[in-house]
Amino acid sequence: MARELFIPFTIGGGISTLNEIYSLVKAGADKITINSSAIHNPNLITESAERFGSQCIVVAIDARKRNLKSQQHQITDNFSKWEVFSHGGSHSTGLDAVAWAKEIESRGAGELLLTSMDADGHQDGFELELTATISGSLNIPVIASGGGGTFEHFRDALTIGKADAVLAASVFHYEKYTVSEVKEYLSENSIPVRKV
Repeated sequence: MARELFIPFTIGGGISTLNEIYSLVKAGADKITINSSAIHNPNLITESAERFGSQCIVVAIDARKRNLKSQQHQITDNFSKWEVFSHGGSHSTGLDAVAWAKEIESRGAGELLLTSMDADGHQDGFELELTATISGSLNIPVIASGGGGTFEHFRDALTIGKADAVLAASVFHYEKYTVSEVKEYLSENSIPVRKV
């Protein structure tokens, strides 16, 4: 991919050691995303940021809204509406999404990829409350993921949700829109976009 692409790219999925990160960076990846491995070994965030630089390390959070009716919890400064899930959103971790996001930043990650597992794949819009809550809690860039289906969804994630970037797949894979069309819409709505 590094030989064929002329844009920065990020590799993720199944990465759990410094040696694996090194091999991927050496092969040409600009950034590395870790998720489940960071949950099981938070020191991987710290060690990889120290070795490869914060700009290289993206930590992903797959979050789901808690079923508060069935739990004896109240929303407090230390307990939010969202829980972190691992293994592609299939395993409950018990971690609070906001608290985990803050720890990720404190350990040196340079970016956070935030996916709402409740919205992912539905194309009904990004989970704006989750995105705004996490973005407002951090000083590192937050990439919103899960739910993009219309031009307005992308705009809202960047304005209401206060995300620094958005990620989408289905709308591009199935050619509903092109990346250029989304960028043009955002630019027309006074949202700065990188021209390629």
